[in-house]
Amino acid sequence: MNREITNKNLHLLIPGKVSLFTKIYVEKQQGTPLEALRRFYRSNTYKELEQEKTKLWHYGPVALYEEFGEKK
Repeated sequence: MNREITNKNLHLLIPGKVSLFTKIYVEKQQGTPLEALRRFYRSNTYKELEQEKTKLWHYGPVALYEEFGEKK
């Protein structure tokens, strides 16, 4: 079984990472889950997360939240 992460299978990891990011955003920003999702999906962090070559898919939810905050 090939377990290499590529642009063709990266989409399988993204929902879990976005879900955990959303939880952190709501706790820290006192926002709603919908607001968190909208802001994240429109962000440069998400655009980079979608690309295997950036290796952002290695990041955990806290690191993604910090990356998001730095790029706002």
